[in-house]
Amino acid sequence: MRPLALLMPFTLAACVEVESPPDPGIIAPPLPPEDSCGASQLQGLRGQSEDVLQTMKFGGPVRIIQPGMAVTMDYNPARLNIEIDESGKIHRISCG
Repeated sequence: MRPLALLMPFTLAACVEVESPPDPGIIAPPLPPEDSCGASQLQGLRGQSEDVLQTMKFGGPVRIIQPGMAVTMDYNPARLNIEIDESGKIHRISCG
């Protein structure tokens, strides 16, 4: 066997990236509650006209998303997203 062939497994092993264990001194931020904006309490609005939103007051940030509207991809667990469909009805209510 050639000496070069003996070195091949060691050469390939050097290319493998090993994930280091997390630093115990770093604490990961807690995940936000799944319904941190209160969307689950408003699911009864689905299918209603978007006009009903004019009579409501919300305690936190709200984003009303119209069909075809460009929205940012930033995630805000406290923000209520209300998506309106083509017919002007509330289609989806979620946090983010």
